[in-house]
Amino acid sequence: MLELHQFRQSSFCLKVRMVLAAKNLPYKKVEVTPGLGQLSIFRLSGQKQVPILVDRENIISDSSNIIRYLEKLNPRTKLLPDDPRERALVHLIEDWADTTMASSARIVLMKAAARDPDLLIGLLPDETPMRISEAIRDLPLELVNKMSDFIYESKGSELFTSLEELSHLIEKHQWIVGNSISVADIALAAQLSMLRFPKSAGNKLAGKGCPGFSDHPSLAHLFDWRDQLENHLMKTHSQVE
Repeated sequence: MLELHQFRQSSFCLKVRMVLAAKNLPYKKVEVTPGLGQLSIFRLSGQKQVPILVDRENIISDSSNIIRYLEKLNPRTKLLPDDPRERALVHLIEDWADTTMASSARIVLMKAAARDPDLLIGLLPDETPMRISEAIRDLPLELVNKMSDFIYESKGSELFTSLEELSHLIEKHQWIVGNSISVADIALAAQLSMLRFPKSAGNKLAGKGCPGFSDHPSLAHLFDWRDQLENHLMKTHSQVE
């Protein structure tokens, strides 16, 4: 059986889980604890970042590489279009979501967490001892808040504008590229989870989000689309240990 080594809250790990669900592939989740847990995946793969997919002797890192591997493993459910033009668009959108969007979303989330101790605590691994969680809650978060101010304004406004355009697109078309689900949809949906956490994020985070994004009327349809997409994929995928 496939093994997915992951952090549950990682948007890139969610991206891979959604692809596994779309392809209805059975797999086992192996939760990696930040710090010591990363040493084990370094020994396994030669690097400390997740996600990592293990398929017997094959060890694949990076969400995009994993998706290409899964596309070959189960070609029946295509997430990369055959049409060269559509395929190129999917690659471009995935790259934007994984880089520009992901970077901006992290900044927005950092700003939100600096203002909301409960959100910050929710981002910690489930195994975090209570005493550490309480210590973090008492940190002077104003410093983090001020440090993020100078980069938040430009990155936040640019991200909002892009998402607003995507929301308009989704209102007219169910899928970002072509007439069926693709990696473009999944990559965007995964990064949107950092701005408004879905049920799959767990009880501590589900429903929480970044003010100005998660609660903005102009983006409501986009977040609803994201949630419906993940819920549909996970509902039809029951082969997970």
